[in-house]
Amino acid sequence: MAQRRKPTYATWRKMTELAQSNRLTGYSDTWKSSLLITFRRYYYSVLQGLLIGAVLVGVLLLVRYRASRAWWLTYGIYLAAVAFYLNLLGASPVGLVARPHAALMAGPSAGAAWLTTARAGDRLLVRGRQDIWYRVEWRNRDAYIRRNDLLLLQ
Repeated sequence: MAQRRKPTYATWRKMTELAQSNRLTGYSDTWKSSLLITFRRYYYSVLQGLLIGAVLVGVLLLVRYRASRAWWLTYGIYLAAVAFYLNLLGASPVGLVARPHAALMAGPSAGAAWLTTARAGDRLLVRGRQDIWYRVEWRNRDAYIRRNDLLLLQ
């Protein structure tokens, strides 16, 4: 949870070492994860600056009654870029398996095909929610796990 709030590479490296020693999945230590940690570390600071800039420029344009259309168009493009940054570049939800021997199923049903059993502490990317199931990514494919078996990190 601390890594989710204030990500650092040293913490992530220690988490991957512990995960490897306990044979947990979802803790990769690659250059992509390092880049993602750096991006997430500054995500909220950059977002705060972008939103403050949007408010200041919006107020400035409203005070100047006769601002040209080019300025308003530029401001609209800026707002679209801020919306893109906010919605598409945000962190994806991650869940930790909370119970040992949690079943990963092929579909959102107890009658669906059983894929594997997850260990407590496995880290899974959450793709969605359907009834009492979370749709998660497991080995580059979709799997389903019961909501009670997964601790969602926000």
